[in-house]
Amino acid sequence: MGGKKMGTAQWLLPAMGVLFLLMTAGCLGDGAAPAEDGPIPVAVTIPPQAEFVRAIGGERVDVMVLVPPGANPHTYELTPGQMAALGEVRMYAAVGSGIEFERAWMAKIVGVNPGMHVVNSSAGLSFLAGDEEEGGTDPHVWLSVRNAAVMVENICAGLVAIDPADAAYFEANRDRYLDELRALDAGIAASLAGREGEAVMVYHPSWAYFVRDYGLVQIPIEDEGKEPGPQGIERLILQATAENITVVFASPEYSTKSARVIADAIGGRVALVSPLEEHYTANMRNVAAAFGGAV
Repeated sequence: MGGKKMGTAQWLLPAMGVLFLLMTAGCLGDGAAPAEDGPIPVAVTIPPQAEFVRAIGGERVDVMVLVPPGANPHTYELTPGQMAALGEVRMYAAVGSGIEFERAWMAKIVGVNPGMHVVNSSAGLSFLAGDEEEGGTDPHVWLSVRNAAVMVENICAGLVAIDPADAAYFEANRDRYLDELRALDAGIAASLAGREGEAVMVYHPSWAYFVRDYGLVQIPIEDEGKEPGPQGIERLILQATAENITVVFASPEYSTKSARVIADAIGGRVALVSPLEEHYTANMRNVAAAFGGAV
């Protein structure tokens, strides 16, 4: 994965261009709506964002995840029930990084509920280059703990905008969670210190932001969203052998077939790591331990 930085405008659907140009401090909508009784209904795109929203909102929020656990955000389609439920949502926290689900569905989501407050969780982030299958930028921004901290700031600003009476509560929760993310980042950095330049082989190229933060190198099996052919498999086997790789990482959301072929050829094993686990901090700690044990 390259280090080229790209703006968000490249991935937005034409119908959404004006909407996102109106973005201020990562948030959209009409600002401070009157508080309503009961928790604030909040929708998020992927499970990790649910932890972010709940960490900030506590009992003041009720979170709906649009792409459920185990589903693939590159291919998932909203159900009629989800579309109906979106009509009651007061805030939608979009990932905002060009994730394929949002490119396909954002206009319809806003169309169902044009009055809801839309937050671009990735406002202020710089994106790495990605393959053309994903619109030219790498959308997996949340897999950097440092990026997650920015996303949390944006989500908090969105909650404050629609419920300013609870601003102190949201901001205190945000600060506690940011402290947890900083400690997590420092712990991962310490656990991977001295491993800079070492490679991890992964099926789907989800981990570019993670490896960037800690100096590792990601070798993806998938090429432009497609399974590798026989020559590609052979090349990857040779590369894994040259890099002394013994663990091939796959994700529960994707096929493990190619990963198992390569692992068998190098006398290694396949390990599963999910980029979409809802329990974000615990998952990132586990991923760091898995990568650290493999490099």
